[in-house]
Amino acid sequence: MEVARDCLRFWGYRRVDEIVWVKTNQAQRIIRTGRTGHWMNHSKVAVQSLLEQSARREHCVVAMKGDFKAYNAGLDGDVVVAEVRETSRKPDEIYALIERLCPGVPKLEIFGRQHNTREGWLTLGNQLDGTRLYDPLIRESVLAR
Repeated sequence: MEVARDCLRFWGYRRVDEIVWVKTNQAQRIIRTGRTGHWMNHSKVAVQSLLEQSARREHCVVAMKGDFKAYNAGLDGDVVVAEVRETSRKPDEIYALIERLCPGVPKLEIFGRQHNTREGWLTLGNQLDGTRLYDPLIRESVLAR
């Protein structure tokens, strides 16, 4: 998480919140072990307790650039308990929570996949098929190049 925070600072963003997704299975029980993500699967740090912790929850760093008046601090809780779906698919509740935290401002998701794309968000990732630009201002800017 420190590397993510450092990257955001380097890019000019300020961390304003962190959302924790506690993962459950179809029986609504907390997941004890399971998929741990690409980084954990390919790292040399294979400590069992660390693997189990990452399988149970995922962190989402919410950061802003520019006008912080749009941020609604303390509006919602910062823990989402939701069922795991296909690989890399976040719960819809996370997107709704971020929309309430930061209404009316552009949103960016990095390392997204096709099922993460949504209107009002810029989703970047190397597993997207093609280019889809929903925001008219971004579309104009990119097409003008």
